[in-house]
Amino acid sequence: MQAKPPRPTATPAQALDAMDSLIAAHLLGQQEMAQRLGLNITDLLCFGCVLKAGENLLTAGDLAEHAHVTTGAMTGILNRLERAGFVTRRPDPNDRRRVRVAAVPSAVARVEALYGPYYARLTDLFADYSTDEIAVLTDWFTRTTGLAQGYIDELREQDKG
Repeated sequence: MQAKPPRPTATPAQALDAMDSLIAAHLLGQQEMAQRLGLNITDLLCFGCVLKAGENLLTAGDLAEHAHVTTGAMTGILNRLERAGFVTRRPDPNDRRRVRVAAVPSAVARVEALYGPYYARLTDLFADYSTDEIAVLTDWFTRTTGLAQGYIDELREQDKG
């Protein structure tokens, strides 16, 4: 087995710069993916939430909360996703006033075909890291996501006041 070269050292400032570059590339990539799917970025975000939920179908209210939009705005998003063939609405078996949102299998296949090569490359990249390093990365991604969401919530609370 070939030994892996040591990881380069970095300062917190260098890490923040690298993170900013990653976020910028990710935002551009998500915009590119959305355009290729004929969606806008918010609609793609909402469809991603539907995919992540899997068989545990979300309500329109759940999606509105995830996307930080009003339920009225979510109605428009779901209308667009439904017209584009990405989702269907199903009656909630426990509450007839609510609907649950399900992904259309052919749309799932389109998204997987588009994202598949990218995720395969990410998987190959993760193979360069030890299980301990992947644990640190996962911890960092998880904690940073919580930190970012908390800051977004703080900003929105400031707007209310």
